[in-house]
Amino acid sequence: VSTQSTGEKKHKKKKKNLQTPTIMSKAKSRSKKQQQIQEEVEEVQNKEEEAQEQQEEDGPTSLKKLEEVGFNATEIKKLMEAGFNTVESIAYTTKKNLTTIKGLSDKRAEKLLAEACQLVPMGFTTASQLHTERAQIIKISTGSKKLDAILDGGVETGSITEIFGEFRTGKSQICHHLCVTCQLPVEDSGGEGKALYIDTEGTFRPERCLAIADRYGLSGQDVLDNIAYARAYNSDHQSQLLHQAAQMMSTSRFSLLVVDSATALYRTDYNGRAELSVRQMHLAQFLRSLLRLADEFGIAVVITNQVVATVDNSMFGPQLKPIGGNIMAHAATTRLFLRKGQKEQRICKIYDSPCLPESEAPFVIKVDGICDWDEK
Repeated sequence: VSTQSTGEKKHKKKKKNLQTPTIMSKAKSRSKKQQQIQEEVEEVQNKEEEAQEQQEEDGPTSLKKLEEVGFNATEIKKLMEAGFNTVESIAYTTKKNLTTIKGLSDKRAEKLLAEACQLVPMGFTTASQLHTERAQIIKISTGSKKLDAILDGGVETGSITEIFGEFRTGKSQICHHLCVTCQLPVEDSGGEGKALYIDTEGTFRPERCLAIADRYGLSGQDVLDNIAYARAYNSDHQSQLLHQAAQMMSTSRFSLLVVDSATALYRTDYNGRAELSVRQMHLAQFLRSLLRLADEFGIAVVITNQVVATVDNSMFGPQLKPIGGNIMAHAATTRLFLRKGQKEQRICKIYDSPCLPESEAPFVIKVDGICDWDEK
């Protein structure tokens, strides 16, 4: 019996020895798979970090950079409370504005401005380099191919586009359409960013954005979640909303800012010629803030404007001209004039632009947004 048990034990030991290499090979294959998965995870993380670094390089400079040159967290917090959310916003302002911040001395403000100007390129460059940079500017589609054609691809980012005209010419409808197309990929004539909408007349309708989103096969809920909306109730509130907009843009990717309309509240808040100078000064500061946001964050700023009829001795009758005078004319980079055409047709004319020729394009407003006019 003892002999048999000894033989059985030897047989079992041999069996165990035979099984050991198989177990070890399985363990090795598992460790290889785990190592492979770990490498893939690290590769994804590295790509995300590179994308984030690229976005930081392309986007505005964070205020954290000021900590590297001797400014503490308390000073940076005061700057953010005063409405300065990026290094660019400091570099673009004046020393006078910085000295109004509580706790910031003249010498400290001077040093802050000097350091910001070192971090942000503000000197001369060659025209060829500027031409190369302008070739990379993103343009957002209006929904109409003919309208995009006269705009050389769509609404330009990094500048102010003014749309003015009478009521029922499609100003707000174009703004609604841009709020959707700005979320499309760049290769689809989009801006790959969110939209900010400042409404002064109460004309924003989310259901219009839902209908336009269906046209492009986008999720309606996602499209609405990517549109930040605010109603402005007076001209001061309208300017205050821009400070909130700057804070939001410093933490998330936005490609469009709409103000519909930019002048409506100024017409009611300021009355008569006695307040004309004050009104124009306030309007100039508001438009300067818009231009600063366009420069700082590279977004497309679209503002709508109302018109007024001028009665003179012209043989063609009353002439329409946009409100705001020369201040509005100088602030806007591109000015588009909308008017009614035959039947449901609308016509967009390039009223003023530094690079686009004067031309017109017909379009029509449909359920799914701005479309080309079918002559048939």
